[in-house]
Amino acid sequence: MSEYIEHDKNGASVGIVQKRFFTFAHPPERLRLESGAQLGPVTLAYETCGRLSPERDNAVLVLHALSGDSHVAGVYTAEDEKPGWWDFMVGPGKGIDTERCFVICSNVIGGCAGSTGPSSIRPETGRPYGLDFPVVTIGDMVAAQKALIDHLGIRRLLCVVGGSIGGMQVLEWTVRYPERVASAVALATTMRHSALAIAFNEVARQAIMADPHWNRGDYYDGPKPATGLAVARMIGHITYLSDEAMRLKFGRRLQDKSDFSFNFDADFQVESYLRYQGRKFVDRFDANSFLYITKAADYYDLILQHGAGSAVRAFAKARARFLVISFTSDWLYPTYQSREIVKALKKNGRDVSFCEIEADWGHDAFLLPNPRLSALIHGFLERVLREVRTSPDAL
Repeated sequence: MSEYIEHDKNGASVGIVQKRFFTFAHPPERLRLESGAQLGPVTLAYETCGRLSPERDNAVLVLHALSGDSHVAGVYTAEDEKPGWWDFMVGPGKGIDTERCFVICSNVIGGCAGSTGPSSIRPETGRPYGLDFPVVTIGDMVAAQKALIDHLGIRRLLCVVGGSIGGMQVLEWTVRYPERVASAVALATTMRHSALAIAFNEVARQAIMADPHWNRGDYYDGPKPATGLAVARMIGHITYLSDEAMRLKFGRRLQDKSDFSFNFDADFQVESYLRYQGRKFVDRFDANSFLYITKAADYYDLILQHGAGSAVRAFAKARARFLVISFTSDWLYPTYQSREIVKALKKNGRDVSFCEIEADWGHDAFLLPNPRLSALIHGFLERVLREVRTSPDAL
C-alpha cells in the first residue's frame, strides 16, 4: 500500500489508489439479466484501499449513487487535486476506517467509468453498444458485484454501505445474498421510487432524448447530446438540494451584476450554478448511461420483487445487522421511506438501528462531511467487526 498523504483537513488520505478491472461472463457463459437478456463478457472497474485481513473478515463494499464511480477515496497521483467522491468518509481513522477495514468500490454495470455499459465496445460489432445494450436492473448490478466479491475470495462481507441508488443496492444485497452480508448501512434511500422520483427521472431522460445529437443513442462517432445531458443534470441537482439549502447558498442573489439583464442570461446565482453543474457533468458522464441507471432505479421495487407486495415478506430472508440513516431535508427520499424499511426489518426480528440526521442540504447530505454521520458509521462498523471476530456465527 502506498504511504499515506495528507489531502484534506478531515484526516489522512488513503493515498495513491489504482483503478482495477475484473472481466467475467465470457461467452458462452454470459451473465443472465433479469430481463432475460444475456450479457458478456462483463467488465467491472473497481478500486480497493486498506488491507484484507488473513481471515478475510473485514471487507466493506461501498456502493455508489447515480453519478458516482469506483473512485471512492484517495488520489490517482500525488498531484491530483480532487480525491474520490467519499474521501471524507473512507480512510485511516475515518468513518470507514481503512486501518481496520478493507474497502472495495466498483462502478456499476451500465455505467461509463470503466465498467461495461452502453458506451462500451460490443464484441460482435466492434462499435459501442448504444441502445443495443440491454436494460439492466439494480439486481443485475448486485449480481455483477457478487461475481467480483467471489473473484476476490471473500466469503462474507463485513458490511455493504451505500446511499441513494447505492442504498438500493445495499438492500438488494441483504435479501439476494443474505448469507454473504454480516451488516448493512443504507443511507438516504428507499425500497422503491415514488411517483415523484420517477417523474423527475423521466423529465431528465426526455431532455436527453430530445437533444438532436442523441440520435437514438448512436452518437459516439459525432457530437454528444451535451445540451440534453446538461439539462438532465440540472434537473437532478434541484432534487438533490432542499429549499433551505438553496436559500442559504443562493437566495435571490444576482450573479456578477447589480441589476437584471432583461434577457435570458443567467441573472441569478442559482441559474449560473445549475448551468455550471450541467456543463461539468457532460465532460465526465455518458448520456446513455444516465438513461440506463435512472431506469434501473425506477424499476427497482424490493416490496414487489422480493415480497409479493409485502415489505415485511421482502426482508424475510435478510440476516444482516442494519444501520438505516435518513436526513431531515431530503425530499427526494424522505424520512418516512427509511422508517418503512426499519419497520419491516423490526417485524422480521432483525437488529436495526435508525437515525434521522438534522441537515439542511437535502438528499446530497450523505455526500457532505458530517461528524455525526462519520461517527455513526464508525461506531457501527467497530461493533460489527468486534462481534464477527468474537462470535463468527452470531451474525
